[in-house]
Amino acid sequence: MTGPAAILIGPPGAGKSTVGPLLAALLGVGFADTDSYVAAVAGKPVGDIFIEDGEAAFRGLERAAVASAVADYRGVLGLGGGAVLDPGTQALLDRQPVVYLETGFAEAAKRVGLDKPRPLLLGNPRGQLRALLDQRLPVYQQLAWITVSTDARTPDDIAADIAAQLRGGTEAGGAGTEAAREAGKPGLPR
Repeated sequence: MTGPAAILIGPPGAGKSTVGPLLAALLGVGFADTDSYVAAVAGKPVGDIFIEDGEAAFRGLERAAVASAVADYRGVLGLGGGAVLDPGTQALLDRQPVVYLETGFAEAAKRVGLDKPRPLLLGNPRGQLRALLDQRLPVYQQLAWITVSTDARTPDDIAADIAAQLRGGTEAGGAGTEAAREAGKPGLPR
C-alpha cells in the first residue's frame, strides 16, 4: 500500500493535531496536517483565507493539499474537519488507512473552546458546531477503517490505541481493523 501510514479525520476538537504527532512518534514516521500546508501555500492563516478569500477558495486549496499528501506523504496525516465532504477527497481516501477520532458534542465544544476564532463557527458557535457534526458524522463513519473514541481519554492513550490497531494488535481493541478487513478493504499496514 502506498500513501500515508494513517490519515486522521474528525470534527474540530477531535484531537487530530494533538494525537497525530504522538501516533507518528509511535509509528516512527513524521506528522503533517493539511491546514498547515494550505496556510503555507496561501501565505496566511486558514481563518484569514476564509474571511478574505471565502470558503470555496479554502476548499480548493485543501483539496489540492489532500491529493498531494495522499499521493506523496508516508507519515501520519491530519485532515481538516471538512476536507472529507469533497467527493474527490472521499474517493482518494477509499483505500487508505483512515482513522476517525470520534468525539461527542459536549467534548468537542469544550475542546474547541467556542471562544476561539473558528471560521465555520461564527455567529452561533454551539449551533454551528452541532450542524457541522450532524453533517459530517455519516461521512466520517463511512470513510473510517478504525474508529477511536476520544472522549475522557488522554492523547497518549488514544495514540497507543490507534498504533496497536494499525499493527493489527488486539490489546487496545483491534476490532476496527478486523471490521475494515471484513468490509472488503485491503489490509492495514503492519
